[in-house]
This record gives sequence, structure tokens and C-alpha cells, in this order.
Amino acid sequence: MDHLVFVARDLDVGVRAIEESFGILTAPGGQHLGVGTCNRLVGFGADQYMEIVSVDPDQPSPDRPRWFGLDTLLEPRLATWCVQSRDLEGLVERGLAAGIDLGVTSVGGRERPDGSTLNWTVTNPWADRAGGVIPFFIDWGDTAHPGAGLAASCSFLGLRVEHPEAEEVARWMRVLGLDVPVLEGEAPRVIATIETPRGVVEVS
Repeated sequence: MDHLVFVARDLDVGVRAIEESFGILTAPGGQHLGVGTCNRLVGFGADQYMEIVSVDPDQPSPDRPRWFGLDTLLEPRLATWCVQSRDLEGLVERGLAAGIDLGVTSVGGRERPDGSTLNWTVTNPWADRAGGVIPFFIDWGDTAHPGAGLAASCSFLGLRVEHPEAEEVARWMRVLGLDVPVLEGEAPRVIATIETPRGVVEVS
């Protein structure tokens, strides 16, 4: 697991939900320029974190829907997760062969509060991926991992997912090399377990 993606239409609402639940203060993130979003961060250690992603009121509306379903979001939730890999093209090919479309890879970035830019290559975050329970994949290349600069205020313990087609989703997980419990559920859902200053918390 590289990072979790918690989404809220309004950044203050999402930050308040996580800070009150975890008993921590989130760290500044930055803007996803051209995408119309911004974020704040929670450190889980040197190479893991959570981002709280929201609509950025300081950017014009993008010419495509914002990622993670932000434009139609009704309430804050854990939308999806991300896994680090150096073999993005191989994962895309294996996924397509098994019937799950991760989309084409692309280069992205965001501006840090200090004015520097964080860069990455990623499989398509807009792809459906079984309602977000299948992660997207990221390669940070030569960029320092965002988690390295964050205080490790919490620890990631694990996650499980729920989906109406649990058996098929479990097969896709195996094809992509992911060891994740997949349970039957009424709707796609990602549930992460986090060790926080307020004890073990589940976020979904």
C-alpha cells in the first residue's frame, strides 16, 4: 500500500472528519494543477500516507470530471487506494488479460506548499476499477516519496474491500499480486484499519 485516498467536496470538512476521528493534525499537501483538486496529508511512515482530496476553489473547473467521483460526491468517504510499482505497463497488460482495465499510464504532479513540484507516473485514477476497490498504481521515479517528509502520526494496519461481485474482484486482486481480503457487500467499499492516537480506527 502506497497511500489511501479519502475524498470530500470541501477540504475543511474532510480534514475535520479525519482529524477528529484520528486525534491528529493533518499536514499541508498542495494543488493538483489542471485537475481542479487539492489535498492535505496524514503520515503513516516513510513510504505510506493518506491524502484527503477535495475540490480546489482556487482553480477553474477542469474540462473533465474531477477524479475519485468528487463532482457527484454526497459525503466524505474512503474512495480508493494506491499501490507503488515499478512495472506499471506490466500491471496494465495483466489486468486487461484478466478483464480489469487499469487505463493507460500518464505523468502527473502537484505543487507543494514550498513551491516545489512532486512528480509521478500513474495508471489512470479515473478508471472505474470495480468501483475503486481495485487500487490504481504509482511510480514515483526519482521523486522523494511524500511520506518521507511527514510526521508518522498514525500507522496503517491493513485494509479489506467489499463488492457485490466479490469472487471476481478477488480473482483480479490475485492477478495483480495483491493479498487483500474481499468480502461480499451491497456496494463497492474500501475499509482501512489505522492505528491512531485515539486507538485503532476503521475508515471507509
